[in-house]
Amino acid sequence: MPEAALVEGTDGNFYGITYAGGADQACNDPTGCGTVFKFTPGGKFTTLHSFVYPTDGILPLAGLVQGTDGNFYGTNSSGGVNEGICQFDCGTLFKITPGGTLTTLHSFDGTDGDVPTAPLVQATDGNFYGTTLGGGADGDGTVFRITPSGTLTTLHSFDNADGRLPNALIQDTSGTLYGTTESGASGIGKYHRCTGICGTVFSVSVGLSPFVEARPGSGKVGAAVKILGTDLTGATSVSFNDTAAKFAVVSSSDITITVPTGATTGEVKVVTPSGTLSSNVPFVVP
Repeated sequence: MPEAALVEGTDGNFYGITYAGGADQACNDPTGCGTVFKFTPGGKFTTLHSFVYPTDGILPLAGLVQGTDGNFYGTNSSGGVNEGICQFDCGTLFKITPGGTLTTLHSFDGTDGDVPTAPLVQATDGNFYGTTLGGGADGDGTVFRITPSGTLTTLHSFDNADGRLPNALIQDTSGTLYGTTESGASGIGKYHRCTGICGTVFSVSVGLSPFVEARPGSGKVGAAVKILGTDLTGATSVSFNDTAAKFAVVSSSDITITVPTGATTGEVKVVTPSGTLSSNVPFVVP
């Protein structure tokens, strides 16, 4: 049961998760606790890991994200060493190498979150940020930060007045994190009033640095690419892994370029009057 989008690794292979299936049959779902898998562009499929109840965490719902260290990071919606504390066994955060070695980085205990179901985002400080649907000081969900080595900090606990059941975060090129909650708050719409179920849009600012983002995130030499960022007016150079590219500044937030001859997988850098901005994920040149 694949539940989330695939992610293309820097090795050119595709990685993903299944909500159920795998070797361990100890979950509530009789078909298994979930897996992490890899398959090549040619179609060769490999199960990298079958989650084991409860210690690994089980039943992953969110897609993986590849960190700048080359490993993949993800969440399990249930399981973990704090089995029985939360209604759904709290859930975990994990790291897995491209070869399949899994490390459980953190088991939630309710006070710091419960039921992580959204993908992580690696921000410009190298740490990962995410949300849990429940748990926290008021039981309405949290925003958290975790280091690649597994140190977790709860950044915010929702209290219904500012939303509840938060889902996926994104990082704006200004450095600020944005997200939405599925419920909470109240208001009057054009056609009806909702009380406690309207949801919210929120931002979290923790002093992260601005960056640039390539769209799409991969391309062959000669491919057209947009570079998104903040305060790009006056940019003097754009490079792909230190290979200079021809470019045109369209607006303060948009540069168009073509992938230059000699470009290889690595950082995109834009030099502006206020400093050098780098991409927070490598641009992949097949």
